[in-house]
Amino acid sequence: MNRFQFVADHQRRYGVKRLCTILGIARSSFYYWRRTAADRAARQAADAALAARIRAVHRESDGTYGVPRITAELREAGERVNHWGYPRSRGRIARVMRIIGLAGVRLRRRHRTTVADPAAVKAPDLIGRDFTARKPNTKYVGDITYLPVDGGKFLYLATVIDLASRRLAGWAIANAGALGVPDGDVLPFGKR
Repeated sequence: MNRFQFVADHQRRYGVKRLCTILGIARSSFYYWRRTAADRAARQAADAALAARIRAVHRESDGTYGVPRITAELREAGERVNHWGYPRSRGRIARVMRIIGLAGVRLRRRHRTTVADPAAVKAPDLIGRDFTARKPNTKYVGDITYLPVDGGKFLYLATVIDLASRRLAGWAIANAGALGVPDGDVLPFGKR
């Protein structure tokens, strides 16, 4: 219940002036609220009808569409009339969706994990793009994987793989962007 409704409910017993003074609202605001009740009811009815159409479009999209796509779908379906006869506004659709508790699916934002230095010297291709090995312990390759953790931060997992057996030879994990793992700090897999 809002303050204006409280004044309307108790005005016969206590009077509008006294209630407005106690509640800290202007009498003109109360009278404006009472005068525009029919407009508010019509707007709520229109919003309820719009909410039903929004729910239908949201359901058809398996709950994936958000405000922009639902707005586009309603416009394509010929939903053109809002209060002034213009196409449905995104703001109104966003407000109704917020009220009824609908939201589109938000894909995770891709984080840029490295910024390449254009002046840096490219690392030499020591294995010549040949990712096969005839004997174990002759060729190793490494990779870094970014593992997202709470707070938008990452852990960095560095792995070393033997190309002959395709087995993990060693790994290291750190919370710094540049692992800076000195030789020997990548522990053999069987040692941990």
